[in-house]
Order: sequence, then structure tokens, then C-alpha cells
Amino acid sequence: MRDWLHVEDHCAGIDLALRHGRAGEAYNLGGGEEVENLEITRRVLELTGADAALVRPVADRPGHDRRYSVDSTKAQAELGWLRAWRLETGLAATVEWYRDNRGWWEQIKRSSGYRAYYKRQYASRLRD
Repeated sequence: MRDWLHVEDHCAGIDLALRHGRAGEAYNLGGGEEVENLEITRRVLELTGADAALVRPVADRPGHDRRYSVDSTKAQAELGWLRAWRLETGLAATVEWYRDNRGWWEQIKRSSGYRAYYKRQYASRLRD
């Protein structure tokens, strides 16, 4: 379970904390919409028109946390931060951004550094 937050909301919160936050303080930023990773995967598949057969279960990594959630009350009260994106619209906008910017991310996927990282992280889990 994760608390999902759009990148623009995250950046806006960081900007507010840098400009108006108190030195040494921590300001949590969360979207307030907790959704399981598998549900996000299903939504991305639906938005991209990809086949659900692409998804294969893998073993959890040791020590895997079951839930990531934060309380944004302090950032809201002290900085006036509020998220602008809802999960549904933010996820659709993110998928659209990647559609519109293939040249940017495809060159990263072709790079030797990315390919080596991917192999280190996932090759043993994706064998079968």
C-alpha cells in the first residue's frame, strides 16, 4: 500500500519548504490516496492499452514494507501546501507525458548504464 503523490505536487511542496520552511524541520508530503501497487499497475495497463499478461508476480524482497503513508498536516498548516492533482487525473497525465516524450525516455532505456542497472535489479527475478 502506498500514498501516491504527483511529481508536480511533490516539487511544489519541496519549493515551499525551501522558501518558507523552518531550518532543520521535516515536512511530509503525501497525496492522501492510498492504493496498492498492483492496482496502480492495473490502471497503467488500462491507460496504455497494454496486455495484463505482461504482469508476472515476483517474490517480495526481504524486509519489504507493506505500507508507506505520510501525514501532510504539518506541511499544510505551516506552509499552506495542498496537493493539486488527484491520483486518477495525475496518473493519466503522467502516462500521457510519457507518450508525448518517448524520445527522452527511450534513449535512457537504450543506455548501457540503464541496461546494467536493470539487469542487476531484476534479471534473477524475471528468469522464468
